Amino acid sequence: MISHASTHHRMRILRWAAAGAGCALVAGSLLAAPAQAAPKPTVDPLHPDFGPKVQIFSPDMPLADIQSALDSLADQQRDAEMSSERHAVYFLPGSYGTAETPLQFEVGYYTEVAGLGASPDDVAVNGAIEVYNRCLGDNGTSNCIALNNFWRTLSNLSLQVNKAGQDGCRQTANFWAVSQAVSMRRVHVTGGNLSLMDYCTAGPQYASGGFIANSDLPATTNGSQQQWLIRNSQVTEWSNGVWNQVFSGVVGAPAETGFPTPPYTTVAQTPVSREKPYLFVDDGGRFAVQVPAAHTNTSGTSWGEDVAAGRSIPITDFFIAKPSDSAKDINNALARGQNLIFTPGVYTIDRTIDVKRANTVVLGMGQATLTSSGGVIPMEVKDAAGVVIAGITIDAGPVLSPVLLKIGNRNGGKKLDPANPITLSDVYFRVGGPHIGKTTTALEVNSDNVLIDHTWVWRADHGIEGFTNGVNGDTDRWRTNIGTNGVIVNGANVTATGLFVEHFQTYNAVWNGENGRVILYQNELPYDPPTQADWTQRDGTLGYPGYTVASTVKNHLLEGAGVYVFNQNNPQIVTANGFSAPQTPGVRLRHIMTVNLAAGTIQHVVNGVGAQVDNSTTGTPSYVVEYPTP
Repeated sequence: MISHASTHHRMRILRWAAAGAGCALVAGSLLAAPAQAAPKPTVDPLHPDFGPKVQIFSPDMPLADIQSALDSLADQQRDAEMSSERHAVYFLPGSYGTAETPLQFEVGYYTEVAGLGASPDDVAVNGAIEVYNRCLGDNGTSNCIALNNFWRTLSNLSLQVNKAGQDGCRQTANFWAVSQAVSMRRVHVTGGNLSLMDYCTAGPQYASGGFIANSDLPATTNGSQQQWLIRNSQVTEWSNGVWNQVFSGVVGAPAETGFPTPPYTTVAQTPVSREKPYLFVDDGGRFAVQVPAAHTNTSGTSWGEDVAAGRSIPITDFFIAKPSDSAKDINNALARGQNLIFTPGVYTIDRTIDVKRANTVVLGMGQATLTSSGGVIPMEVKDAAGVVIAGITIDAGPVLSPVLLKIGNRNGGKKLDPANPITLSDVYFRVGGPHIGKTTTALEVNSDNVLIDHTWVWRADHGIEGFTNGVNGDTDRWRTNIGTNGVIVNGANVTATGLFVEHFQTYNAVWNGENGRVILYQNELPYDPPTQADWTQRDGTLGYPGYTVASTVKNHLLEGAGVYVFNQNNPQIVTANGFSAPQTPGVRLRHIMTVNLAAGTIQHVVNGVGAQVDNSTTGTPSYVVEYPTP
């Protein structure tokens, strides 16, 4: 933690650099390197240029200015679900808000909020950091839900919950009512309750998240959250659950006492974990990125260990990309041996970004988004141990891409170090939404020993372009918003903690590699097949399972998983099985379920086992505790 004196000295410099920018402190400037072929830009370690969408706050700034800036950002991003705005908010080490004057703010779409300390306790917020329901009916007074509260991040700070000045209901908890593509990491919450639903608005108050990792939490209310994964954390108390609440390596997690009543899946230790890299400032005020090491069989938080066992990369070793930088510029930087930061914004990717060097770190700020142009593959990661891709969203473009992110060589690559896995943390995929998208496969994993730590792979079920075509809107979407496969895993020893995949037109997730391990899988089948023929396999099988383990696989373990059906376009459509897996002792599916959300039929949970869900059982899951039955 930087000293009080050095903090004030550095803040005077930052204020000078940000003159005219109001209370948003935009870090420094990019210094030009000497003229040469493919010059390597020079980064000032005290004042790296993160661009105009990054705000850095200091504890010696007037609290009223900080509050005003955060309120303005929340107002801008609260309903900006399909916008191109991206933002990051960082707090330098110190305290923000007091018992009498708390700092209370909301986190909107495409917004990252994080502390810049080495430990979460280096940044202390006294107040509230919240996400509320969006009320979508009757001019914002009804149909209040969190089902679309996507794309935001909270990390690396402590929160002393203080609801002073809020109304009676709002005073009862810090509300974090979110759904997919939202993470809370390295957060220490004290002084009040945490609620994962917003019960202070009109109904129905549904939520469908979510993910927390490496956090220390107070009494937590799950509420209406349909599924949730909390990993390598500590929780004082956890109340209730809906369909699938999964705990992996969580101190204080509720015990399994007869799944599905309650619907808890508790894994004592996380088999493979690596915490997400994070930006921080050192004692001299220099910016750096901490990259935690990978671990096996762990539980609880690892804040000290993330520093002691990890590595610190100075900001000067990064190419700090802006949306105006070309894919060629980015590849040149990677070829020079630099790591990569994507500052907030939307990037048009017209040639594949190739990540080839072992231990390269690619880190996105503020939900940075890479959009395919001309049908290119936006990013490929070679068979290189220790590569970390974190905090980015990859969008399909209007021209068909074969894949959006490819990991390793499909024809076989070198064996990688299992102690240093290629890691994806908070990497999201989107096919459609703000614009038409087309891809054959979103994520293809060919390398062995890959760790997927929280991803949402989404073929959009709603949006702007291509989604409002009158009475035939859903039929038109099926023909134009193309996402054939969600995730295909060909590599061996691939682990996924928090795998969310939705709405793809054939296979949402296919596991071809041996020794796969998945802890929490959530899937919604596509809403929009026009006819049963569009949703029937070549061999006549009705529909495609939401999760498929290939018939050749000998060893696989899935724990805590759900497949949901909502055939909105044609409620008569039938899917034979929610899951498909070979019936062999080494392949186990534990605590799995299917559910009808409002339309359509799934005849069985897995391989002809498990009761049918249909329009007569809306909202009531069909469970299989373990397959094959022991």
